[in-house]
Amino acid sequence: MPMKRSFPRHDRRRKAAILLATAFLAALPFAGGTARGEETVRQVLPGAQVAAAPQQLTREKAPDQSEIERFCSNIADAARNRRYVLQAQELKQLQAGIDERMKALDAKKAEYETWLKRREVFLARAEDGVVQIYAGMKPDAAAERLAIVNADLAAAILMKLDSRKASVILNEMDQKAAATLTGIMASAARRVDPS
Repeated sequence: MPMKRSFPRHDRRRKAAILLATAFLAALPFAGGTARGEETVRQVLPGAQVAAAPQQLTREKAPDQSEIERFCSNIADAARNRRYVLQAQELKQLQAGIDERMKALDAKKAEYETWLKRREVFLARAEDGVVQIYAGMKPDAAAERLAIVNADLAAAILMKLDSRKASVILNEMDQKAAATLTGIMASAARRVDPS
């Protein structure tokens, strides 16, 4: 017959307390007792040394408003200087871009001026040639040709012709065309802009 071992009453209470403590520690992570869930459950055996409690991390005291103001006032000059340096660098970059664009604009302007001078020389030669051509034509033929040409160009040609020759050509033209050309020549002869 197997022998039944009997424990004294205080041993049974001790074992029950250990089992209860183990069950309680095991249930803590599930019950939301820890915030992080990082703590591990340790089994405590009878007669074993109790492990030292892990050190709790303490949060540093949050800085109060005066400390924040002191910090901000201490770095205000440095921050302002850094901001000025960054703005100066940005302005230098913008100035370099503007200088490049100005150089390109000056080059285009010089090119445009040379083309304009060449055009003016050509137009002066062409105008003199065209005026001489119309001056040598018979008045009725010149009137017929000028009626077909752009009114502004025809008026310019008539203004450069001798007044006697221009009057004979206008006399040979259609009344409406002659009136239009006369109006253009009169407005071009004004010294002050009528508008």
